[in-house]
Amino acid sequence: MRSLLIALALTVATVGGAGAETFQTPQARNLDLGPVKGIAYYTAEADGYHLVATLADETSTPVRFIATLADGQKVTISTPGAAHEAGSVIDIVRSGDRLSINPAATPTN
Repeated sequence: MRSLLIALALTVATVGGAGAETFQTPQARNLDLGPVKGIAYYTAEADGYHLVATLADETSTPVRFIATLADGQKVTISTPGAAHEAGSVIDIVRSGDRLSINPAATPTN
């Protein structure tokens, strides 16, 4: 699975660290949560936007996260930090016909 994530990462743009990045279906975007990396994409369905995020580190089994977002909704994905270090946090927000990936305002521990 790690090879698949690396291959996917090479085909799409990386999420920048400072600001939000907006994407539209069928685009995919890389997710970078420190030691955990992944890919997110969505499809527009009758009940909302179906967001799919697949995340993994170098040693664990990949995890797939699926959420349905209506206009104005967001989902937060985070990883804990090591002792005395902040974790990594991103928000994926739906606004109209777009999703954006934003660094969250407050990292977690």
